[in-house]
Amino acid sequence: MRNWFWPAVLCAILFSCASFHSKQLYDSPYYIVINKAKYELNVFDDKGWMVTYPVVFGNSDLRDKLYEGDKKTPEGTFTIVSKKVHPKWDRFMMLDFPTKEDYDKFNERKSQGLIPADAKIGGGVGIHGTWPHEDFQIDRFRNWTDGCISMRDKDVEELYNIVPVGTKVMIKMN
Repeated sequence: MRNWFWPAVLCAILFSCASFHSKQLYDSPYYIVINKAKYELNVFDDKGWMVTYPVVFGNSDLRDKLYEGDKKTPEGTFTIVSKKVHPKWDRFMMLDFPTKEDYDKFNERKSQGLIPADAKIGGGVGIHGTWPHEDFQIDRFRNWTDGCISMRDKDVEELYNIVPVGTKVMIKMN
């Protein structure tokens, strides 16, 4: 039994340090730029601009997300880390929020007293459709999410079919 202990420990360490993501996860030919001020999501490929979709966000305060529950959409550069058909919002593309940069901003703001001491950073931010039969929320530019980016269902279905997991997403104010 002792003869297996150190080889097993070594294997566990090597296994935990290895990456099993496919290379394609990091080599998406697409990228997305979301402009909060213009309520637009733009898709680009290696040849340039492809398509623009209207989008809405969390609440009407379009500034950067501060903490969990503020209903603001975060700003920064993210990656689509998973995609799924969603029972309420048609399609859902999960972003890797919070990133290291988000934690750095959060902790800095907390130390400055801009965020309550007991606040949490949050998570679960993604790009998704609307509630069933509520595409009008997008057409009327009504911000309604908890911090996600929402699109018309037909648009999110099209985007879902275009971009793979690993696509970079930049969310900015201008």
